Amino acid sequence: MEKNSAATALMPLCDHSVPISQMGKAELLPHPKSRLETTDMKQHPILDSSIPYRALTDVTTKKESIFLLIDKLDVANNLRYQRTLEDTYCNVYSYDYCYFCKVYLPTIWWTDEALEKIKQGQEVEAVFEKTVERIYSSAIHDWFSQWGSHFGWEKMDTVDALQNKVNANGGVGIICAKRKEKGLSGHIVPVVPETNSHKAHRENGKVLYPLQSQAGKVNYNYFSLIRKDWWKDDLYASYVLYYHE
Repeated sequence: MEKNSAATALMPLCDHSVPISQMGKAELLPHPKSRLETTDMKQHPILDSSIPYRALTDVTTKKESIFLLIDKLDVANNLRYQRTLEDTYCNVYSYDYCYFCKVYLPTIWWTDEALEKIKQGQEVEAVFEKTVERIYSSAIHDWFSQWGSHFGWEKMDTVDALQNKVNANGGVGIICAKRKEKGLSGHIVPVVPETNSHKAHRENGKVLYPLQSQAGKVNYNYFSLIRKDWWKDDLYASYVLYYHE
């Protein structure tokens, strides 16, 4: 989403006092009203048995199942991801993509009060708008720096390295940019494996614009050159690149 990132506060980034052994995913159960053809219950995982999960057998099955997933989520057309007058839904699409790739990315996160209880060793149930709140892309940018490695995310230095690793291993890539203006959300986009017909944009053999899939002001199942290096736009204070096996 493109606004109200301040609605979800993270603990200070320097505070790593919550042991990973106690830190679980902030995630709700799939909900029957959370569907591709509706705008309801976006904070819940989609309940739809026809959506394929990433098959983890080998690199080939990973990539083939990702292509099937992108086709099924069909971000360009499904109602769940279409922009409204108030919002766009880059975070919802990125969450759904990661969820069905069997990778954790938050679309909700623990409140400060819930994190404090977890730090004290208490078990906390994820209850929407009580122990967990929505988290938007500018806050997800900070989440990666604080919590990403705890949930298996590896920081990458260049989009070339990120695209090459996604291609080679059938993993999940993310570009996440934080807005300069406090209280506004930035943008978050999956980097996906190249196909025979959809390619990253390279110059002199290096990826300048990786192959991506996004919800935003305009939704694309696949894109690269058309948005160039959007993450370097003056709107954004900084960006991060992450990979998950």
